[in-house]
Amino acid sequence: MVLVKTGVHRSLNLPHSITKTYSTNYTFPAKEFPGRRTNSAMTEFMKTVLIYSGGLDSTVLLAHMKSSGHEIHALSIDYGQRHRCELEKATEICADMNITHRIADLSPIQPLLAGSSLTSPQIDVAEGHYAESNMKSTVVPNRNMILLAIATGHALSIGAAEVAYAAHSGDHAIYPDCRNEFADAMSAVMQLCDWKCVTLNRPFVDWTKADIVRRGAELGVPFGKTWSCYKGGALHCGRCGTCIERREAFDLAGVEDPTIYADCAPSIDSLRANNWRLT
Repeated sequence: MVLVKTGVHRSLNLPHSITKTYSTNYTFPAKEFPGRRTNSAMTEFMKTVLIYSGGLDSTVLLAHMKSSGHEIHALSIDYGQRHRCELEKATEICADMNITHRIADLSPIQPLLAGSSLTSPQIDVAEGHYAESNMKSTVVPNRNMILLAIATGHALSIGAAEVAYAAHSGDHAIYPDCRNEFADAMSAVMQLCDWKCVTLNRPFVDWTKADIVRRGAELGVPFGKTWSCYKGGALHCGRCGTCIERREAFDLAGVEDPTIYADCAPSIDSLRANNWRLT
């Protein structure tokens, strides 16, 4: 039996030839997260490949795991995304935090992932709340499987014990590769793809985005340097799904949002009044 590090106890029916047992990784519930690790099975100084976009969630994860003593190897992926300015933010933040950082250039595969507003320039980025149906246009086909596959290969090459990414409870149903079922299946595959086993770690799996913001504030994360906006302009637009989710999270967390938004962005008061919808 192999126990998967996904934040909950799960057993998988894997081939009998795999007999090693791995400890589960307990999450940090929101009420416990301020540095308390009483229930954590994370190993101090564990070498970890962290999938790093330069966004809010993954930057907090970077700081969170560094504070837990992990040896972090941050890995960013250039898949030809419209908002590739996030990679510049990732490089800057890793340099500031003295964290090893590499960027895998997969930009030539952009035409193979067409049909998303993030990879097809002719498709406009949808505006509004993630709950709205037009947000499906932001789905990049099979993106998380690609990112996890590259990160797993890198982990195996450098002898890392795990791959971590910032999946959280607020990840939306419009993204099929954000579902727990997908992550559990990928975790199983990661333990079968090589003679060495690499586990999948999702420390934020039971956290909301507001929880993540609060944890980031405690750790002194430079939120103003992180990038979320899918439009990839000079400033956050304040109108696309990820911008609105970002603004809502800061508001719910009671943390000041240092992000500079474009002039066309609605006020936070109007968003609150319309239940975080544009109209």
